Amino acid sequence: MNPFSSDQVESINQLILNCGEKATQMAEQPFQVFEKGAKDYVTNVDRLLDEMITTKLSELFPNDGIISEENVQSRQAFHNDYQRLWLIDPLDGTDDFIQHSPHYAVMVGLLQQGEPIAGWVHAPASGQLYYGGTGWGLFHATSQSLEGRSLTQPKPLIPTEPPPLSEEFCPIIIGDKDRRIYGKAIAHLIPGVEFSAVGSFGLKVMQIVLGKAGLYLYLNRKVKLWDTVGPIALAHAAGLVCCDLDGHPLKFTAHAIDPDTLAHQQPIIIGWASYVEALRPRLQQAIQQA
Repeated sequence: MNPFSSDQVESINQLILNCGEKATQMAEQPFQVFEKGAKDYVTNVDRLLDEMITTKLSELFPNDGIISEENVQSRQAFHNDYQRLWLIDPLDGTDDFIQHSPHYAVMVGLLQQGEPIAGWVHAPASGQLYYGGTGWGLFHATSQSLEGRSLTQPKPLIPTEPPPLSEEFCPIIIGDKDRRIYGKAIAHLIPGVEFSAVGSFGLKVMQIVLGKAGLYLYLNRKVKLWDTVGPIALAHAAGLVCCDLDGHPLKFTAHAIDPDTLAHQQPIIIGWASYVEALRPRLQQAIQQA
């Protein structure tokens, strides 16, 4: 069941499209970069988009809580008694944006009673917008610039399962940091493994939905709620398995989330059931041995 009216969906789509257009425009101009932590950067573009999205969502959904990456004070909303919480990542993949890589995304997700129920992932550089949720469906549209910025008519997105894995074919996605630490141990136990990685968390998840790889593995426990809620809502809608290394479902409640940073305390696996069933025990063993 779609939790939104058609007007609300159209407003959110247009908001995210506008933010993507602003990001691509500002990427071509000098922008400011600030260090907010060790090897953790933010730009004035992140902050502008954060404000744009927060302001509009507050207008559309005045009774909902809103948490945005660039507003530290907003994290308190996670500990308040909201039925619904919006999670905003204005630029998922800020490092990619800074390096003028196209692999960044504008992301919004909705958490309802501890479950991701809706998400939007927009890749401004390619113009792709993916959105939807469990019981609602998955949709895809492309931004186009004619007399003004607009979207093609959204169409249902059919998830694409990758070819069956074998000893010679086993494509998985893993971030560069995790690959440096665990890649050798994983390759030892899964000889046919092929590693790949593209930019933001959200775009990696969409690579799984689109069948470019069978499984995404994230291990360093630094990923935050604003990184995950939107993409995992789409993963659930696609029928993917979202679990930790023990096979337990990913949790979005207080006991599984760092209370200050809102980082996940579980390692994360997102993938097609056949890949997760076959690979999870070996991945778990590899991580323990690394």
